[in-house]
Amino acid sequence: MSTTTRPRAGVRRAVLWLGIAMILAGAGVIGYVAWELYGTTVLSRERQQDATSKIEEAWGSGRTEVSTEFGSAEALVEIPRFGEDYRIPVLEGTSDRALGAGFGHLDGTAGPGEVGNFALAGHRITHGEPLRDLPKLREGDKIRVLTREKTYVYALTSDGDDLVVPFTSVWVTDRLPDNPEPGGVEPAQRKGQRLITLTTCSELFHTDNRMIAFGKLVAEEPSA
Repeated sequence: MSTTTRPRAGVRRAVLWLGIAMILAGAGVIGYVAWELYGTTVLSRERQQDATSKIEEAWGSGRTEVSTEFGSAEALVEIPRFGEDYRIPVLEGTSDRALGAGFGHLDGTAGPGEVGNFALAGHRITHGEPLRDLPKLREGDKIRVLTREKTYVYALTSDGDDLVVPFTSVWVTDRLPDNPEPGGVEPAQRKGQRLITLTTCSELFHTDNRMIAFGKLVAEEPSA
């Protein structure tokens, strides 16, 4: 046997195993991306339905405060422009667990129908993506917030994609958001208003910017 055969055979084996390793690594990356884009959404929509069912069951039995495995729940959100079947639970806080099952109600902001700013956060892609179509919302579109006693109807005062800010712009969740940019998008600067703020990622993939939509309370109805 030639003395050069063994080294060449060794090189071929090394190249073969390197190729296999690269294929497996690529398959792993594709699998991870597929899970993030589709798997998490399927799972989160199941969680949304489960939390919604628990909330409705609790209200039907006369309980106002509802505890789910994803956190404390207080309301359901309907956005007619997103379809008749759109009904997303609102969970307290913005932990990954809460946002993976619905809207997160930002700590320290007003409750449904209260004076101040009822601020909600939701994913735009993956994890149920409740605000994927936020850019399609237009000024005047309704957001219905259902509680056991009342349904609060808010109307948007800005288009869904009118305002994009860095994630550090905490003013958007203030009691009365006041845009530091002259002439920038903001609610009417009147005290005592009952506002709602929706916040999500400004782009479908990773971004440090947030898309913001503001609204104000326009009606209250008895809950069915």
